[in-house]
Amino acid sequence: MTEVGAQDPRWVDAILDWRWTWLAARVLLTGAYFFGGVVKLFDFPGAIAEQAHFGLRPGWLWATAAVAVELIGPVLIITGRFVWLGAGALSALTAVAALVADNVWALHGPARLQALNSLLEHIGLIAGFMLAALLAEHAQREAAARGLRPATP
Repeated sequence: MTEVGAQDPRWVDAILDWRWTWLAARVLLTGAYFFGGVVKLFDFPGAIAEQAHFGLRPGWLWATAAVAVELIGPVLIITGRFVWLGAGALSALTAVAALVADNVWALHGPARLQALNSLLEHIGLIAGFMLAALLAEHAQREAAARGLRPATP
């Protein structure tokens, strides 16, 4: 049996073993959400209008929830604390956004293909959050098995 990673090029192993790779991945995965939360926070009337545009009422409630999730979720994932909660909240927000914005079932022709592509991108983001939660959980279990304090992966 070969060692895990033995067939990877050295430069790939170097990137994956670099201490900042995991942090960079988490920041890149969640960055657009955090930025969106900041934008909505500073233009809250616009955030309310956006929610109402997609039929989510009351708009202020949905906008408040979106801002909270878009600001808190990334912080949880990036800091490695309650990653499952941040990933789950961002996944739920992404699923709601996909269902209300990517109206695949009501469109036809090129518009339907564009909406389908957007829906699949949203599903891919949800999978990314699932992977982040799985990796964090794996790191915690591995640390516990070694009798160590769980570290941020």
